[in-house]
Amino acid sequence: MPELELSPAAQQWVNVVLIWVGFGTLSGLLATLVLPMRQSSSPLGALVVGILGSLIGLLGLSWLLQGRQFNPISPIGFVAATAAAILILILYRACSACFVKKDG
Repeated sequence: MPELELSPAAQQWVNVVLIWVGFGTLSGLLATLVLPMRQSSSPLGALVVGILGSLIGLLGLSWLLQGRQFNPISPIGFVAATAAAILILILYRACSACFVKKDG
């Protein structure tokens, strides 16, 4: 069976996407462990929360500490991503509490 050959640019994009998915999964899982959801969330939910937290956390960190570049795969990047994922979960809870109809 022939091996799949990618151009160097395509291979780099594949590597970056896989790193972000893995990194987002770890930060999303840690965020859901720190702040568990009332209803069970799917692994896809943890992945989405983690990737969004990675993006928002690293953008916020870059904005706060202007002039410095951060590697997303670093301890400070992981802390920023997890903190942003926790913030996303808190906002999700607050918004879902506003829209859930109360019985009684």
